[in-house]
Amino acid sequence: MAPKTTPLHPWHTARGANMADFGGYDMPVWYPTGAKAEHLAVVQAAGLFDTSHMAAVSVRGPGAFELLQWTFTKDLERCIGPARKPLAEGRCVYGAFLNERGEALDDSIVYRVGSDEFLVVVNAGMGAPVAAHLREQAGSRSVEIVDLTDRVGKMDLQGPLSGKILARILADPEAAFSGMAYFSFKGHFDPVHGNAPAVTLKDGTPLLLSRTGYTGEFGFELFIAPEHVTRLWEALLEAGAADGLLPCGLAARDSLRAGAVLPLSHQDIGPWPFIHHPWDFALPFGEDKTGFTKDFLGARALLDLDTPEFTKAFVGFDLRKLADPHDAQVLDEEGNVLGTVLTCVTDMAIGRVGDRIYSVTSPDKPEGFQPRGLSCGFVKIRTDLPAGTPVVLKDRRRSIRVVLTDDVRPHRTARRPIRQMLA
Repeated sequence: MAPKTTPLHPWHTARGANMADFGGYDMPVWYPTGAKAEHLAVVQAAGLFDTSHMAAVSVRGPGAFELLQWTFTKDLERCIGPARKPLAEGRCVYGAFLNERGEALDDSIVYRVGSDEFLVVVNAGMGAPVAAHLREQAGSRSVEIVDLTDRVGKMDLQGPLSGKILARILADPEAAFSGMAYFSFKGHFDPVHGNAPAVTLKDGTPLLLSRTGYTGEFGFELFIAPEHVTRLWEALLEAGAADGLLPCGLAARDSLRAGAVLPLSHQDIGPWPFIHHPWDFALPFGEDKTGFTKDFLGARALLDLDTPEFTKAFVGFDLRKLADPHDAQVLDEEGNVLGTVLTCVTDMAIGRVGDRIYSVTSPDKPEGFQPRGLSCGFVKIRTDLPAGTPVVLKDRRRSIRVVLTDDVRPHRTARRPIRQMLA
């Protein structure tokens, strides 16, 4: 079966993008500028990603909150900020949907659009499976579940200059950006209507503006009706041309998210228990980390694991990566097999000076620092090894030496106050 396309497919092919099948969609992997330039643009200036291949599910009705509280890993009663406040209207949160064995069906961001209305954003091709899963778990709850696959246009504007560029095309940027915390959103789009004041383009076109993203850098996800996607895309590229804004493909998206220690669903999380990984913040642990603050589907299986495996981030010592990470092993320094490689890419914005990793944007980087790039990604191993442990990744063509780590690319901008980023 031929892959599906997003509304921007003609734009991509007309500009010479290298295209490939991803999640059942024909998507740009990189443009003639190249993946390295696109990666660096997002870290230093801004990049624009077509993400209309991603799916969304509308969950609404008196039983919507209760259903999501049972099926979603995050505790929606205790999930916002250090005080663990409830998920309020205009806020969103990251987590996952699990089966009864505690295995990940998909990861997701849940948006609270209204008191009884939620938008669930999932990965490409997962709208129908997640909607079916929610209907199966709904029971007698009064809830309407609608798969919005291909009914929502979406793009991601990411990078430190994103706010300045976006401000040039919004009708009222000051109101849109005012008080906009990380993982908050404003506005609405068809076919989902929220109660929040509208965010519109200068021509009055409504959109949902979310201060989220998948790169580790400051930026936004923009949801809009599909018929307006190409016009918004071109308006943003024109508004950001002088600032170095580039259209970016999936290759840069992959390397950026790995450098930000963010997982790729169905690769770094999947049909194994969703625990003992760098994303434990997506689980409702209590303060002592021995139990959960709520019961949810799959919780008992996670707490009763007999032989756990551990997902760890790693970073290398140069830009070399594995040719085929999906058929690679993790070895200790004596050659004993520890586990398997999940992701192996190169973050081109970072480099080592002595024992320290710097980013091209690090304020304290040494004079004349030019990053050559470092391999990074995730491994799944049978032993809970601490950060700093050296291991070897080996596929059929090469072996590379890396070290387990808690973080990869320093001085990321995603969480910085919006006032600072707009100054």
